[in-house]
Amino acid sequence: MPLIPEEPQIHESAQGPRATPASGRTAPTPRPVPGPRPAAPSRPGRPGPPRPAPPAQRTSRDAAPAAKPGPSAAPAADGPQIQLIPASVEGALDAAEETVDLLLDSGRTPGDVLVITTGEQHPWATHELSFGEASYWAQHDAADDVFYTDAQVADRAEARPVVVVAVNGGPESVTATALKAAHARAGSLLIVCGDPQRINSVLGAGV
Repeated sequence: MPLIPEEPQIHESAQGPRATPASGRTAPTPRPVPGPRPAAPSRPGRPGPPRPAPPAQRTSRDAAPAAKPGPSAAPAADGPQIQLIPASVEGALDAAEETVDLLLDSGRTPGDVLVITTGEQHPWATHELSFGEASYWAQHDAADDVFYTDAQVADRAEARPVVVVAVNGGPESVTATALKAAHARAGSLLIVCGDPQRINSVLGAGV
């Protein structure tokens, strides 16, 4: 299965307006014009009481058309396209978060996306599980938002068009379990964030 690296996204910064002095009269020194405002952070803050948790605030961008991934060079008969985003164990979760932001910016709806972690749970999952598993899985069943889970319980998750895997720790057996579950549940696109050598060794052994 081919691995397609993710292309970086380039952000443009806006320029503030220029002050134009009035002609034909003497005016006091124009007021200084403020520069560009700092850009808003690409990801919401980590969740914490009170609810709702951050992913509940996510909405797709109506202005952008839905991104439809093209076929891979050698697609399987019924398998998803696979993309690899290189990241360290410590940075895999952040890479997955940025990937989710890009997916939503491209027009994907939040309910299209499932995120699976191999090591430490995503903070959203930890927060929501503190209210009980029934409430946590009810949000999964509603399928109207990004859902975060881990490899240990990923088999309970239903299929979604896009699955993102953050290889953020755990033994290789857990990584293999996560990739197998993700591959089975990804309708059109599987994105894996982590160490390329580790991921390729697991994928090479068969998902």
